[in-house]
Amino acid sequence: MSKTIEFYFDVGSPASYLAWTQLPAIAERTGATLVYKPMLLGGVFMATGNSSPATVPAKGAYTRIDLQRFANRYGVTLNQNPFFPINTLQLMRAVVAYQDTPEFDQLLTAIFEAMWISELNMGEPEVIGKVLVEAGFAPSEVMAKASDPAVKEKLKSATEEAIGRGVFGAPTCFVDGDMFFGQDRLDWVEAAARG
Repeated sequence: MSKTIEFYFDVGSPASYLAWTQLPAIAERTGATLVYKPMLLGGVFMATGNSSPATVPAKGAYTRIDLQRFANRYGVTLNQNPFFPINTLQLMRAVVAYQDTPEFDQLLTAIFEAMWISELNMGEPEVIGKVLVEAGFAPSEVMAKASDPAVKEKLKSATEEAIGRGVFGAPTCFVDGDMFFGQDRLDWVEAAARG
């Protein structure tokens, strides 16, 4: 029986971006089903008392080097966004709004690449609008969907669900109930998905 990989993420997390570049191939290799679980990392941090490695200068500097090492290993581009950290509330609401649509991958790709390849300030509405247009979306439509009270509640509930499951940062994956924190644990995720 095939396994399920649940992927809790926030587009404002460079480690989530790196995991996103690898997880579809892991799911394909293992026959697992990849389930995207967008959450608001800021909400997770507030609830758990955790914070970004960037809040500790030495840890932040090391993390940037370490993430670049993984990007090189994976053969993907990762640029350090000069506007990091970015408030991703609207972006994550948009991701949730499109989660069960055929355009989901297209939207998520546009946002992740704008953040971690193009180094854009995705906290600015006009920048978001330009990225959406270039990706084939109507910004007013995306923002209207993101502002729907049901979408706001869904993101809030997903974040609370993550916290309830012991999530304290992003990315976090679950395979059959076993939790794996960090994009540097993808080998363990793959092994669990095979098991």
